[in-house]
Amino acid sequence: MHDAAIIQSFFLIFSGAAILAAAALYTRQPFLIAYIVLGLLLGPYGLGWVGDTALLAEIAEFGIVFLLFLVGLDLQPKRLRNMLGESLLTGLLTTVLFCSLGFVVMQAFGFSRIEALIGGVALSFSSTIMGIKLLPTTVLHHRHTGEIVVSLLLIQDLFAIIALLVIAGIGETLDSTLSGLTIVLLTLPLLGLAAWAGLRWLVLPLLRRFDAFTEFIFLLALGWCLGLASAAQALGLSFEIGALIAGVSLASTPVAPFIVENLRPLRDFFLVLFFFTVGASLNGALVLEVWLPTLCLALLLVASKPPIFAALLGWQGENRNTAIEVGCRLGQASEFSLLLSYVAAAAGLLSVEAAHVIQGATVLTLVFNTYLVIFRFPNPIAPLAHLRRD
Repeated sequence: MHDAAIIQSFFLIFSGAAILAAAALYTRQPFLIAYIVLGLLLGPYGLGWVGDTALLAEIAEFGIVFLLFLVGLDLQPKRLRNMLGESLLTGLLTTVLFCSLGFVVMQAFGFSRIEALIGGVALSFSSTIMGIKLLPTTVLHHRHTGEIVVSLLLIQDLFAIIALLVIAGIGETLDSTLSGLTIVLLTLPLLGLAAWAGLRWLVLPLLRRFDAFTEFIFLLALGWCLGLASAAQALGLSFEIGALIAGVSLASTPVAPFIVENLRPLRDFFLVLFFFTVGASLNGALVLEVWLPTLCLALLLVASKPPIFAALLGWQGENRNTAIEVGCRLGQASEFSLLLSYVAAAAGLLSVEAAHVIQGATVLTLVFNTYLVIFRFPNPIAPLAHLRRD
């Protein structure tokens, strides 16, 4: 995609997003749905005005990276350790339950065992982007609900990375797959140690010396975020995990609130691209051919995830209202669901039809769950004034 094509694509995406966002405001619909619909309309399977979405997808990943970085900026290391310990059991049990549910449904519609297993694994995770995006700042920063949501999402993200390694390793030797998993378990604490050392002997001295220059703080934060994200990717983890660690390492510094405020517009810019590419990646004609398993899988997930999360959290002693709200906020599939389907399809483990069932069900759960949350719980994009919080 050459420079002129990139500029034209950005013009079409953001002009179209502004038009559909205005329509969404008039009709009291969430912006995120408008961005996905725009991708369906302008993408290669729609009008084809934005034909090459591969580069846009890579650019859009910055949105996820910045989102996790901002989340990490509010998580003190000690607090994060306590949260993960409390949520590990819930994360494990829900992953097994939702994986089994997805497996049974896809088997019932005639897909092979490996396709059903991959589909079950992919759809067992909840969306980090949607979970954080629909949390008001006050809930994310100051309430136990936000702590539970974030900790469960982080655990699921780690499980998703392990699943990606396993799927990528199918067809290779068992030793190479186990070796990849061992590397992940070893490199995660190694990256955390490197972040602590870099913060102590590089970042903090620079901040103390040049804290009066806001532009420098902004650039240092970007460099720290993207540097650790790249290091994590090189070590076999993911950009997102590295960005989260970068944020956590800076959470105890006095500049954390300044960085949060200044990176939000940049994050939102890239997230528009992300949701556009989600819609653009769907072949509408093919989705219509497999509409029944896609719809059944999506409805079953949206209907079962909230009560299962709520029941497990209630069993562990959480307040009933808190457990229900957390369950509803985690009641969708994940961006990792899409990524797993792409990797499995590229490895020849999924048919085109099975991949589109997973992708279509993921998008439908994002749409359905967004409506459930924005009309029931406080959130930044609520069409109803009494629920709008940020």
